[in-house]
Amino acid sequence: MILGQKTRKNFTQNPKNDILSGLTVALALVPEAVAFSFVAGIDPLVGLYGAFMVGIVTALFGGRPGMISGATGAMAVVMVHLIQKGNDVGVALDTPIENLGLQWLFITLLFVGAIQIMAGVFKLGKFVRLIPHPVMMGFVNGLAIVIFLSQLGLFPNAVPKDISFLNETSAWFSALFSNAGFWKMMGFIGLTMAIMYGLPKLTKKIPAALIAIVVVAGITILGGIEISTVGSFIKEGGGTGLQGGLPSFQDQIFGLFGTLAGHWDLIISTAFILAAVGLIESLMTLNLIDEMTETRGNGNRECVAQGGANMLNGLFGGMGGCAMIGQSIINVDSGGRGRLSGAVAAVALLCFILFGAPLIEQIPIAALVGVMFMVVIGTFAWSSFRIIKKIPISDAIVLVAVSAITVWQDLAIAVIAGVIISALVFAWKNATMIRARKRIQPDGTKTYEIWGPLFFGSIQNFNSKFDIKNDPQNVEIDFVESRVSDHSALEAIFNLVKKYEAEGKTIKLKHLSEDCKLLMAKASPKFKEVIVEAIDDPRYHLAADPEKFTKPLSEYPL
Repeated sequence: MILGQKTRKNFTQNPKNDILSGLTVALALVPEAVAFSFVAGIDPLVGLYGAFMVGIVTALFGGRPGMISGATGAMAVVMVHLIQKGNDVGVALDTPIENLGLQWLFITLLFVGAIQIMAGVFKLGKFVRLIPHPVMMGFVNGLAIVIFLSQLGLFPNAVPKDISFLNETSAWFSALFSNAGFWKMMGFIGLTMAIMYGLPKLTKKIPAALIAIVVVAGITILGGIEISTVGSFIKEGGGTGLQGGLPSFQDQIFGLFGTLAGHWDLIISTAFILAAVGLIESLMTLNLIDEMTETRGNGNRECVAQGGANMLNGLFGGMGGCAMIGQSIINVDSGGRGRLSGAVAAVALLCFILFGAPLIEQIPIAALVGVMFMVVIGTFAWSSFRIIKKIPISDAIVLVAVSAITVWQDLAIAVIAGVIISALVFAWKNATMIRARKRIQPDGTKTYEIWGPLFFGSIQNFNSKFDIKNDPQNVEIDFVESRVSDHSALEAIFNLVKKYEAEGKTIKLKHLSEDCKLLMAKASPKFKEVIVEAIDDPRYHLAADPEKFTKPLSEYPL
């Protein structure tokens, strides 16, 4: 059967909350999908189709029930250059092709989907567990700021879209205070936020966000109040409206591969970037929703579902997408925890396109902005201000850096940078932990007892522990409290053995674990001559093979 027993149970365990929450999310998806379509330079319907197809596939087959996927800004920004280049090529052809950039995007999404599916097949989703907590906090803080800034584009013209207004602060404030539309919008945003804040204190049986949108929409429509709506926003961006039909199969893209001659590098590189951005944002969102719901999703399954959804977008004319943290938080906070919530959101979005466009276009932008502002407040990790002075300085730097890079560049670069910084700090700390206790045995043999991990970062400190020229004839290196981790460590030991033998001295290696010995044997047969196998020491059996350590501790001599 297509849906397993566990999936069917997930659909039926809380249908009321999932349905109401899904409807709320669908309303919040509309302006986001439209706005990101404008960013990418394509028709809003392409963004809406993309949000529907990504949303329905991941809701049914994804690795995180309750997580919402759709068209996202992080991916839209990457698409811009590809679409522009494709359009330029299309105009320059002997027989010009209109919107060739969009067709190239559909082709690229086929590769994006294949890459993401392969990531799931090879179980790369598990690597999200390697993301440190400071990176996670920086991610949510940066994303909260990005969500907030993205809402400024929905305000009347007096509101700045970037920080350039700082050069003309007085002029901007003058325009702002004289802008009645701005203050009218601020009033309805405040009303939306007040309802979302106060209603849960009275009842949690219905999503506060949905009620807030309905109330504000009712006031503006019934009161005949002139205010920016979804419809006016689409027209201001150059769109014609939300009304459309079902997504259609894009068979024409298979006849356009010839136009890609000389541009395959752009297609493939863009596909890898889109796949990486989509997976990082999705897996980070999955991790966050896991923490919020105290449950655990399946990252590898999510990779496969996202890949399948993006391939479907390429075949049926959507802009592609990935998980959306803002809408996912709206869903969870509204009580949507099952797969039904995501499916309802996606189907409702399609219904808006097919049947409800005139009604949806009347929804005030202020209501949707108010909902997203509450998401910003709920997303930002306010505790980071309290703990930043209590955590190690390296973690504080990572937290701030990831937040800043998320706003400055994008979250994929920010997360990768945060993980790299954290990894380098971890490697440096471990590199300084290598120690060597030295003692002379009764027979005159000098023993170096090594403590700490031996890897590329610690080999310099490791080499400095030995006094090759002044050491006695026989030397032992005891690794019972250490571990040989990589090729750099093997090379360091091999060079050390050669230096001792060049001085005419005997060197032995003791207490190496089985995997360490296998590594060293593969590296050079020379190691077999210096590794001591038979050692009457219970600690050796622990390091070498735990299964050999079968007797009670009392039977081993101390």
